[in-house]
Amino acid sequence: MTRIEDARSFYARLMAAHAASPDPRLESVFAAVPREAFLGPGPWTIIAGNGKITTPSADPAMIYQNVLVALDAAKGINNGEPFLHAMWIGKLGPKPGETVCHIGSGTGYYTALLARLVSPGGTVTAFELEADLAAKAKANLEAYGNVTVIHGDAVIAPLPRSDIIYVNAGVAAPPAGWLKALQPGGRMIFPWRPAERVPFAVMVTRTDKGLACDPFMRSWFIPCFGASVADLTAKIPTREQAARGRSIWLTEDKLPDRTATAIFDEVWFSSRGLAKPRD
Repeated sequence: MTRIEDARSFYARLMAAHAASPDPRLESVFAAVPREAFLGPGPWTIIAGNGKITTPSADPAMIYQNVLVALDAAKGINNGEPFLHAMWIGKLGPKPGETVCHIGSGTGYYTALLARLVSPGGTVTAFELEADLAAKAKANLEAYGNVTVIHGDAVIAPLPRSDIIYVNAGVAAPPAGWLKALQPGGRMIFPWRPAERVPFAVMVTRTDKGLACDPFMRSWFIPCFGASVADLTAKIPTREQAARGRSIWLTEDKLPDRTATAIFDEVWFSSRGLAKPRD
């Protein structure tokens, strides 16, 4: 193996170990997809703490670590933390034949990983609002026949019916259209940020009883344009209330009850799990 192949192979093992996923394909796709192909030519700018560090050369081995690589430093857009994405993708468990919607795809690196995991037979629709990033994603993903990149606003555009919705921008509350797009058994992960003090990653699963939710870890992403600010009438949860969320309801289906931990215009969160009797 060459030096870069060694670096990519070890990086893939680290990602799979951190994800703790039973799917052996996770390691193989991290090893197969070249991260540098989605970052532009090096040297690269690495986000470290509150500052930035430039790699001393364009050696790709330098970005096969758990580092944030800037895509548009002026706008605070980066390629994402690999450990976090490995954990999220492992938690979602993409399977061959599934339909994925990726919101906030950037230049397409994690889109490519998802596309490989749902092959054969699966497809990925990737939304990116930034025109420059969307153009780069289209070019980077041209060889992936099961990916469609859309330069558009996923908050207002109709989403395809999806088995997986993978959101990489922080929202005050998930738009109702995203929840409605989930197929039976479908899963969505999104960064929930109803307030500065409440940064959670939330997994939503559509069951035969409704939408179960699991705020499973802290996370921070750049805000999602059009969905990052709660309306003035919203009930904003404390961090403790947000952590107790166990189900999500559309207000058109059920009005908030005494179990509500957070209430927004179209959706609300309940501390009651779906296995328990409803009010």
